Amino acid sequence: MAHGKGLARIFQPPKSAMQSGRAKAQGWMLLFEPSEAKALDPLTGWYGSGDMLGQVRLHFDTREQAVAYAQAQGIAYEVEATPARAAMKPKVYAENFRFGRAENWSH
Repeated sequence: MAHGKGLARIFQPPKSAMQSGRAKAQGWMLLFEPSEAKALDPLTGWYGSGDMLGQVRLHFDTREQAVAYAQAQGIAYEVEATPARAAMKPKVYAENFRFGRAENWSH
């Protein structure tokens, strides 16, 4: 671990469940791995830790920018591969009314 900063993870975050497209889901994120386990606070009953780097989330436009930042700051990092996206088959509304359709009408 370089400079006591811990290990960082560089990845492309998935799109939000509230997004229908990929417009704002692009870019890369640098996230620090937790350096200590969360513990139960006996007074409040909440879980927490003294790990301040666990709250840091840095956003970058490209993978290269994220890697360059980590290298410049002396942060040990791992880059996660981008998951392959499945090709979408366009659907035709008229298929709902096709004669001899095997599936039942859903609505």
